[in-house]
Amino acid sequence: MKALTKPSSREWLLLTVISLSIFSACEKQIDQPKKQDEILTVANNSNHGHLIQSKTYSSEVVLKWLDLKYRILLQPQEQNTGFEFLKVRYYAYVGIALYESVVPGMPSYQSLSGQLSDMPVMPATVPGLAYHWPACANAALAYMHKSFLPNTSASNKASMDSLETALNLVYQAEVDSSTFKRSVEFGKAVAQLIFNWSKTDGLFTKYPAYVLPVGPGLWVPTPPNFSPASGVVFGKLRPLMPGVLNENLPVAPSEYSTNPSSAFFKSIKEVYDTSLVLTSAQIAQANYWRGTMGGAPAIHWFAILKKVLIEQGNKAMLDKAALAYCKMGIAQNDAAIATFKTIYQYNQLRPITYIRNVMGYSSWNSVFPANSHPGYPEAVTTDYSSSAAVLSQEFGDNYHFNTDGTNNLGLPGYIFNSFEEAGIHGGLSRFYAGISTKAAVNAAIWIGNKTAEYMQNKIKFLKDE
Repeated sequence: MKALTKPSSREWLLLTVISLSIFSACEKQIDQPKKQDEILTVANNSNHGHLIQSKTYSSEVVLKWLDLKYRILLQPQEQNTGFEFLKVRYYAYVGIALYESVVPGMPSYQSLSGQLSDMPVMPATVPGLAYHWPACANAALAYMHKSFLPNTSASNKASMDSLETALNLVYQAEVDSSTFKRSVEFGKAVAQLIFNWSKTDGLFTKYPAYVLPVGPGLWVPTPPNFSPASGVVFGKLRPLMPGVLNENLPVAPSEYSTNPSSAFFKSIKEVYDTSLVLTSAQIAQANYWRGTMGGAPAIHWFAILKKVLIEQGNKAMLDKAALAYCKMGIAQNDAAIATFKTIYQYNQLRPITYIRNVMGYSSWNSVFPANSHPGYPEAVTTDYSSSAAVLSQEFGDNYHFNTDGTNNLGLPGYIFNSFEEAGIHGGLSRFYAGISTKAAVNAAIWIGNKTAEYMQNKIKFLKDE
């Protein structure tokens, strides 16, 4: 047999290069689908749930609980429970629990523990193990609503149980039993800590009985019911954001005077003069934003949030819904604390008292009765302005929307070119109603805006902020 010719070194090098090129090409063709399959397997593997982020899921769990809360809190039996001015507090802690229950599935975001006042350390998820974030949120929301409404009707309790169960049946079909169980336990553990923390904010402190100050220009109960002062305690509660009260308290109101040339007299006269020429549109505006039951202003804005989330669709998934809910609750709460702290610092009388007793129009009435507390700043407007400012931060300064379907009285809505425009529209409704001066409304708008601004600058939701 003829011996094979031994290739030269150059030939060996050429053969080697060609062989490696062919092998590499084949390997790429063979391994590329394999690598893609491996990535998909890891992403879908229930043992690697942290790769499935909160933004993967819709905001359905948030929308359904918002809807149930709206229906429950506007029922007559939920009124006159001493809970009216504290509903913003309730919304705030619920929102925080919601956010904390899903934030481990939001890689760019972080817990608020260590940032909010005395907030405890949150439970940790197990690295590498799966969590079904809607199930976490459902457990947290169910626990918080039931804890904040322990005395609600049996039918309302049944509705909460029914919603929790219905959602869980869906979630159980989406993941294995261990993942579902782990998710529910995590959400509930978060909510338990948040609810226990809420009980330390001063609401349950025993304060001395409130003594109504007496003197010229000071608030007195107003017609037709002449109800005693309400919301006194709220201004004494611990704000959620440390230091916020150093930034969001408004300037003092105009000095009380009966002199027709004084700023105070002119501000009340403006209320009276406007009441004489109110248009049907202005009366409708006043009634639209009024609300007829306790907590309705704040509920109204959460109804607006729900509508926006639905409109956003895939642009506002579970992560965005939880973030917006949480931020709006925090802003409403701390703005309300600043408002009531200021209200009982100045104890300014309501326009109706001045118009009747000083200006001499003894039969004058506002469009509807004023709330039973002093008039500066205008408390309800704070809900509007703080909510509008947060929604502007989250969805843009020029968000075009309408408010159809968000009014608890069923009144037709308005079309707005921005949330700020809606907030101002709501604030002016209190002036048109005759229950507040423009100065009181403007002070409330300032509080809401300043509170939202403070949160944006001081509270770090993103890890890299």
